[in-house]
Amino acid sequence: MAGNGPGRNAVAVSDLATAILDPVLRRRAGISIGLVQSWEEIVGPRLARTSRPEKIRWPRRMQDDDAFEPAVLVIACEGIAALHLQHETGEIIARVNAFLGFSAIGRIRIVQKPVRPPQKPERPALRSLSEQEKARVSGAVDKIEDADLRASLERLGASVLAARKPRN
Repeated sequence: MAGNGPGRNAVAVSDLATAILDPVLRRRAGISIGLVQSWEEIVGPRLARTSRPEKIRWPRRMQDDDAFEPAVLVIACEGIAALHLQHETGEIIARVNAFLGFSAIGRIRIVQKPVRPPQKPERPALRSLSEQEKARVSGAVDKIEDADLRASLERLGASVLAARKPRN
């Protein structure tokens, strides 16, 4: 980030976002953004495509001096992948605990639900413009003095026309 002035250091936006989101995630879901971001490294790419950590449920402690009890990691998982995940729960618990640095997780609870957002439909391919349509777009923007603005508006006009059905 150039131009921050003397004595200021550049900070990555991801670091700022993590600093803001991590406390919110911990409070709301009992989970850190680091666990979510490192999920593929923890469970491997095959399971990471079909699962994600949802929250960590810590047992309630009645008093401060009650013995520590490990938490339950709730994992969202899609369909048949839940079976694969279930077979690897022991390994996943060990890896998550190694990531967290202590024996925080004692059990895993699998919740079946979609993990990925629904796929956006593909945009249809734009048709080619006729010479008459190209001339019409160029004529509409030819009085604009700024060359970059004129070129941008010409591209915009061309894409709008190309998305429409041609006039007969």
